[in-house]
Amino acid sequence: MNPVPPRPATAPTDRTRVRRVPENARYERETVHAIVDAAYLCHIAFADERGSHCIPMACWREGEHLYIHGSNGGRMVKTLLRPETQACVTLTLLDGLVLARSAFNHSMNYRACMIYGQFEAVRDEAKKRASMDIFMHKIAPGREHEARRGNDKEFAATTVLRIPLDEAACKVRSGPPQDDEEDLHLPVWTGVLPLRLVESEPQAAADNREPTPAYVRQWGVKSEEA
Repeated sequence: MNPVPPRPATAPTDRTRVRRVPENARYERETVHAIVDAAYLCHIAFADERGSHCIPMACWREGEHLYIHGSNGGRMVKTLLRPETQACVTLTLLDGLVLARSAFNHSMNYRACMIYGQFEAVRDEAKKRASMDIFMHKIAPGREHEARRGNDKEFAATTVLRIPLDEAACKVRSGPPQDDEEDLHLPVWTGVLPLRLVESEPQAAADNREPTPAYVRQWGVKSEEA
């Protein structure tokens, strides 16, 4: 049986087409999803009358949208919801430092995604509350059934926003250094210094009086098994 080819997110646009090292470009929807799902933070770039800004935000994915949330009164939320505002969302997962024989051939192994477009607010109240449950599930699966859900006052002060993944591109680098042939004789160590996000031992709060739930007990175990 022939494997099913990856589905493209969209054909590359003028904004998403990777021109520098294009062989590292990835436009498949599965790659976009995987990077967004693995990231806890994204950086949102936008401009207003005060200049350009790039703000880190917690994020999650539902279907073909990336979601964030923020205070109704925040400058970023207000600006992103203006009809003329175009945003660029970036997510980067650093996997290793690549050490070559030449200083200019050093590199990094990484998975990065850039998303262009306009944010919109989630207006439906039931959908808004369900989205925040999905966000809580991403932080710690099962937590959405234990922590107190937001009350009416908290939800009234919060905006949930989303941006489509239609105009997105990824860039991925993996593997060893790529030395120039004339440098291969140099007596210099070459290789990769791997990096990864480690889930360490959970730390209970000083005033915690509850037994440790299963999803917390499993937190550090996942790193030990990796």
